[in-house]
Amino acid sequence: MGNSAFVSGAVRVIVPASSANLGPGFDSMGLAIEIHDEITAIVTDDQGLLIEVEGEGQDEVPRDESHLVAQAMNLGFEAMGCSPSGFILKCRNAIPHSRGLGSSAAAIIGGLVLARAMVNDGENLLPDSQLLNLALRMENHPDNLSAALFGGFTVSWLESESEAGSVNVNVHENVIPIVLIPPHGLATSRARSVLPAEVPMGAAIHNLARAGLLVHAMTSDPSYLLPATSDRIHQDARADMYPETTELINAIRSHGVAAVASGAGPAVLILINKAQARELEALSALVPKDWTSIAVPIDRSGARRVALHS
Repeated sequence: MGNSAFVSGAVRVIVPASSANLGPGFDSMGLAIEIHDEITAIVTDDQGLLIEVEGEGQDEVPRDESHLVAQAMNLGFEAMGCSPSGFILKCRNAIPHSRGLGSSAAAIIGGLVLARAMVNDGENLLPDSQLLNLALRMENHPDNLSAALFGGFTVSWLESESEAGSVNVNVHENVIPIVLIPPHGLATSRARSVLPAEVPMGAAIHNLARAGLLVHAMTSDPSYLLPATSDRIHQDARADMYPETTELINAIRSHGVAAVASGAGPAVLILINKAQARELEALSALVPKDWTSIAVPIDRSGARRVALHS
């Protein structure tokens, strides 16, 4: 296909941050939150690509075809059977990198959604289910990917190494996420490297029960959030990698409030029930001074095309 396959003018997409696992739902549960990366692109007649980045990661990320958004866009174009001569890509990043807030998943899903929006009839050429499976080629666990794509609280699973399923579950209005972000990062690859290949039967049963309870707590009765977010599979294995995170989670949970490592960490996700709002002042005293605390709404829409700024 030539450039006639593409929509005219620039296209802009926003994609949310996400917190995965939520305690017991390792590699399967995710929650999209309203911290957004904004990406804009336009097809050009010139060969190659030009990438501009501002915000998070602007001094670290590459400016060539190895850029994660550009990789995802090219994967999407290929799946839709079209190839632009070139394109200009502008990224405004707000999602912190290497904190456990789904920045890589946002880049992958954002790039695929952006590519789809740039192609005439893209929604039919690359439906959501196929888009999610494409994303799996770049990140092999669907928890953050599904939350970034669909928004809200998602439960995802692998049918095979190359095929994922996902459902979006309505969150109770009294569930309030609070994200605690440290000044330092932790590479996801390093955090995954310490996980055991096998887990004890007792730990598996513990997490299965809590994962089921977590769906009930998130959707129907937030008073169960504390027991529902207990984990024995991944957080203990990583405890020595982020001691400050572990200490903070334990301190918050001792106040009766649900707190977990956000994804691979080291950020912390608090899921507070509105009925516990009086605890917030006591909790704030526990947060290290150099951490950032954000009460952030749930993003219920996921990655989406938005109007260009006037």
